[in-house]
Amino acid sequence: MPRRFALLVVAFGALALSGVSAQSPILPVADIRPGMVGIGRTVFTGTRVEEFRAQILGVIENVIGPQRNLILAKLEGGPLADTGVIAGMSGSPVYVDGRLIGAVSYALGAFSKEPIAGITPIEEMTTETAGVGTRPAAARVRVELPVTPDALAAAFRRGLGWNRAFADRPEDARLIGATAFAGVGGRELGTLLRPIATPLVMSGFEPDVADMIGGLLRDYGFLPTGGRAAGPRAGDMPFEGPLKPGDAVGVTFVDGDFLLGGTGTVTHIDGDRVYAFGHPMYNLGPTEFPMTRAYVYTVLPSLYSSTKLSTTGEVIGTLLQDRATAIAGRLGPGPRLIPVTMTLESARAGSARTFRFGVVKDQLLSPLMTYTALLNTLVSYERQLGTATYGLKGQVLVRNHDAVALDNLFSGDQATMGAAAYIVAPLTALMGNDYEKVDIEGLTLTFSSAEEPKTATLERVWLDDQRPRAGRTVPLKVLLRTYRGEDVLRTVPIAIPAHASGTLSILVSDGQRLTQAELREARPAQPRSVPQLIRVLNKTRRNNVVYIKLLSAEAGAVVNGELLSSLPPSVLAVLEADRSGGNFNPLYNATLGEWEIATEHAVNGIRTLSISVSAN
Repeated sequence: MPRRFALLVVAFGALALSGVSAQSPILPVADIRPGMVGIGRTVFTGTRVEEFRAQILGVIENVIGPQRNLILAKLEGGPLADTGVIAGMSGSPVYVDGRLIGAVSYALGAFSKEPIAGITPIEEMTTETAGVGTRPAAARVRVELPVTPDALAAAFRRGLGWNRAFADRPEDARLIGATAFAGVGGRELGTLLRPIATPLVMSGFEPDVADMIGGLLRDYGFLPTGGRAAGPRAGDMPFEGPLKPGDAVGVTFVDGDFLLGGTGTVTHIDGDRVYAFGHPMYNLGPTEFPMTRAYVYTVLPSLYSSTKLSTTGEVIGTLLQDRATAIAGRLGPGPRLIPVTMTLESARAGSARTFRFGVVKDQLLSPLMTYTALLNTLVSYERQLGTATYGLKGQVLVRNHDAVALDNLFSGDQATMGAAAYIVAPLTALMGNDYEKVDIEGLTLTFSSAEEPKTATLERVWLDDQRPRAGRTVPLKVLLRTYRGEDVLRTVPIAIPAHASGTLSILVSDGQRLTQAELREARPAQPRSVPQLIRVLNKTRRNNVVYIKLLSAEAGAVVNGELLSSLPPSVLAVLEADRSGGNFNPLYNATLGEWEIATEHAVNGIRTLSISVSAN
């Protein structure tokens, strides 16, 4: 009898255990009721996961959009009574009776007296981040030339198109459970909730540059916190075993001699799949960013927005999705970054320094992050105020294609920003092209600096013989005046074609004005392939070159992005007939010859000389 009783106990125990194991580890939002008490997990200091309590107040329906919900809860425990909801808690998992309900992800406005938080349901986090794909064209930066810091920031904002994940109007949201809270109507709660800010880790950045990039990213939910502080190094951080829910997690944008990234909290791990944040980082969609461990130095209390002071650690995987309800990635090797090698040769110091860093491969962030790192280096090691001159040589290495050559000179009050912004256009054009996915293998850049302006103005151009003969070579004289008032006379032999006759024009110009004139005249079609795009980039006009063009009033055309001069009328008629295809743009001047004068100055000015050519 005792033996039979023991067997029955074991059998009932097995059934009970099977019932527990069969129970879903996730509690659906439909089963959430006011008054429930949840247990949350997050890191307040170091790497140790601590618990806090979440008093469930109700559920707000349709707060992010149709059929999107948030669980409203009051948080208790740890430092929360003094800090309120903390930036960096985004993604902290909350469990009710051991079942995961979602991630702490939203805070109730600013200067709140109590830590009221919105919890993104875990079902919406996992469903929204499922699948893989490629970035749509709408999420790419379109940078207009010339590139300036303001234009770059504006392009970044246009390309980002961040979706605000909260209700705009009280009638959009419906609170189930509590009818009012702290004097606020249930519907109004939906309009007050905001995604918890993401701490932005910045290390190696000069304060002015940090303020610039931090101010830009602050508009999209980031809170700049500085960089690595005294404490454990990234490789020595005492993590408690493998990554688990509640651990701090980071996303890196720039690594190496500079560090730029965001930190948050892990919500859920399913095999090698990791879910975090509970709200978007940028809502970019498919991404390939390094996912890292993170270390929390301490919590900085603030009446406005308390935040975790943290830093990123070793790479543990790849962030693959950035969606409205979560970010998600996969454990394993991290993605390959774009390696950048920058050498700064300073005439003042008489020495050279080399910096190395990696930038994420992303149509939106790669140009911005590269510009920020380059600008930071220049202003850190060279003066920020007054005129200066920077020469830049280098190349952009592109897998399976020719390299893009970089060669230019910048001088004046904005030389630092101009030199740093110079590489933005080719990176943006290559990574945002519509023809094929381009793999940038690396950038090698050498900047030479001088603490004096090297500018020159184009004063005058002339020919000694105003009626040259066709088929002859005549000397064109170009007079430049430097910033010191010195005259520089250069002579260029101009070969006049044997078939030329009548009135011709000689256009002498700096690179920027010539490019603008050509755009007005030719309205060239966009490149139609990556090789054609690279050829266009390699023909970019330089600031330290005087450009000379011999023009005649003969018609031509730009066909499929290629310039064709002096076309016969019959050919023009055929091309004109196909104009509806968008591949034909007429030219009203033919280029009979082109010449260049390389100088040591950034040239400014444009002159046109008309000549009458006599036939032989």
